[in-house]
Amino acid sequence: MKKQLFAAAIVLSASIVAPIRAEIIEQVLVKVNGDIITKTDLEQRQVAVLRGRMQNQVDADALKNDATLKKMITEVTPQVIVNAVDELLLLQRGRELGLHLSDDQFKAVVANIRKENNLQDDTKFQQALAQEGMSMDELRKNLERQMVIEQVQRQEIGSKLTITEEEARQYYARHPEEFSDPSSVTLREIFVEVPSTDGNVNAARDQEGQKKIGEARTRVMKGEDFAKVATEMSEAASKANGGLIGPFSHADMSPQLQQMVDKMKPGEVTQAIHTAKGYQMFKLETLKPETLQPFDSVRDLIAEKVAGARTQAEMKKFLARLRTQAIIEWKNDELKKAYEKQLASGEPAGSGQ
Repeated sequence: MKKQLFAAAIVLSASIVAPIRAEIIEQVLVKVNGDIITKTDLEQRQVAVLRGRMQNQVDADALKNDATLKKMITEVTPQVIVNAVDELLLLQRGRELGLHLSDDQFKAVVANIRKENNLQDDTKFQQALAQEGMSMDELRKNLERQMVIEQVQRQEIGSKLTITEEEARQYYARHPEEFSDPSSVTLREIFVEVPSTDGNVNAARDQEGQKKIGEARTRVMKGEDFAKVATEMSEAASKANGGLIGPFSHADMSPQLQQMVDKMKPGEVTQAIHTAKGYQMFKLETLKPETLQPFDSVRDLIAEKVAGARTQAEMKKFLARLRTQAIIEWKNDELKKAYEKQLASGEPAGSGQ
């Protein structure tokens, strides 16, 4: 069970529809095959979505502006209400299939949540629940809803997907970049530092640096081992490894170094390069070109990618079929318009997870 499961269950608690409590009179916004979505349900979902969109304090502060908040709520509401209806439909389908979370399953999931979130201590776990305003019963209900939705998708969609060899090979041919190992470069360096004072370099020190890097290059060009010279003369931390740096992506090099390396063959050495901190020279140790992984070695990954794309398309069809078969009674015309506009836009609807 992934570490994020506890957080997912908490978010679900703020967004999933729940039966109306007898002692509270709620404004019903829509009925879906008899199950209801209330104003409170919608507001909790809107809050959960807006929280998920907040990346920093600036975003959080923006929500304090009434005009900005109203605009954001208007933007998210159409997809929020579509997701709410879809979740109800999936949960209803799950009940028809007899899906539920058993006691043993619940205990196993909670054990994983506690382990992954370092909440083995009972007190800490109860405090974490209390901080989110949840009880164990509410956590169980939310986890069961999440499990049911996943199981419905797996049974109704996943189990019926068959990826043929031809489909896999076509995907492999169309997306070679997804199955390629990037090019990489391994270098050795010799660096000579030229200290500066307040950004100014002393001419005498600069000449000393030029002389030292020149001596190092002369030794290398006469046949001495680059690694040996680097160990003796380099002032970079890499001297401990004979000046070895990498492997790293070709794109990670500076444009100047890229141009030099692109003209080199393994074993060749660059001219001395004047940098902001001194002088530097490189030896091209290895150059590994971008290579396409063999089809057989990535067959499972390809099947997973194809299945993922197919699942989304099939899930969209499945939800459309459930909506067509459902009895949806709207109690709010504006919300109905937002719902219908969202579906007509063709934007992918969420599965409620």
